[in-house]
Amino acid sequence: MAAAVEQQQGCDQIVSLRGKVCLVTGASSGIGAGTALLFARLGARLALNGRNEDKLRETAEGCEKFCDQKPLLVPGDLTDEVVVQRMVEQTVAHFGQLDVLVNSGGILAMGTVENTSLQDFDRVMNINVRSLFYLTHLAVPHLIQTKGSIVNVSSVNGQRSFPGVLTYCMSKSAVDQLTRCAALEMAPKQVRVNAVCPGVIITDVHRRAGLNEEQYSQFLQHTQHTHALGRPGTVDEVARMIAFLASDAASFITGVTVPVDGGRHAMCPR
Repeated sequence: MAAAVEQQQGCDQIVSLRGKVCLVTGASSGIGAGTALLFARLGARLALNGRNEDKLRETAEGCEKFCDQKPLLVPGDLTDEVVVQRMVEQTVAHFGQLDVLVNSGGILAMGTVENTSLQDFDRVMNINVRSLFYLTHLAVPHLIQTKGSIVNVSSVNGQRSFPGVLTYCMSKSAVDQLTRCAALEMAPKQVRVNAVCPGVIITDVHRRAGLNEEQYSQFLQHTQHTHALGRPGTVDEVARMIAFLASDAASFITGVTVPVDGGRHAMCPR
């Protein structure tokens, strides 16, 4: 435990977000919540979005232990264009600027090319791609002013092909391309755009996608074989990479999609 605290303190000394205004979506749970908590420790001023307002408040309360300024809560469904517009407007009105956008909101859905309905396809693409594009589109003018940065939460599923999660894989491939294209477009204006690509991370996302407790337990055990490091990852391990990419410590890094997946992206069946 002491070693983990020491490691975290070392990260805090190298990476700083002090004074930066950071808008984090999906902050009511999982990677988004973990990112918000780490950002608070690193000195960020936070605007937090999530659909579950009770859980979002819990995240905010955790952040308040480290923040000089209470996080601004901008709850709502990312597929609602009015909500997305309001998020950006309220963040800039409240803090006067926007330095970092973390697009962590998204869903996982099971399904194949045979049994995925058009409605299910639209739901995944609207949440994971369309809303991310629109929020980025609205945030960019403010990020240009601060020479800020964007970090998208993608997935190893965007880089590798897996059966049974077709639409999810497609959506994350789109996020990876959006990251690279936007990075090239924004580079002349000194706005950096990067993404993290997690492997299996211990969150509730797989349960929400339909796995029961027994299936989820087996799924985690299977990471002994599907991830080179032989285990699933933690939210903190992803959040630390997000914080690095968002910070000035990564000032010469843009257009990358960084695997945080225990080596899964490099593996091939034999």
